[in-house]
Amino acid sequence: MNLNQVTVPSLDVAKAINFYEKLGLRLIVKSLPNYARFECPDGTSTFSIHLVDTLPEGNGIYVYFECEHLDEQVATLKHKGVQFDQEPRDERWLWREARLKDLDGNQLILFYGGENRLNPPWRLES
Repeated sequence: MNLNQVTVPSLDVAKAINFYEKLGLRLIVKSLPNYARFECPDGTSTFSIHLVDTLPEGNGIYVYFECEHLDEQVATLKHKGVQFDQEPRDERWLWREARLKDLDGNQLILFYGGENRLNPPWRLES
């Protein structure tokens, strides 16, 4: 198996499209008002948003986007007006992360994991 896409809920897909394009995703399907789908700038994964009447309760959804040059990417996005809840910092799980929320409160984590993304020191051996 290979992960194809992740879909998150939105109360306003048109507004969400603008937000995700600002992050650098490329719009490939626009079916307003219900759905939009994007290509990620690197790799072959896609990301989509779909219209909902109400958002999920609780902590919501977490989506991780890997950025090789995380600090530069965050600086570029901040220059475009994107606000972050957490500036890039090194985490104890050996990733560098910055955090923000989209317009619907979905948790977005921009990170760089390097070799530790798939092969942390505590990885189980098969």
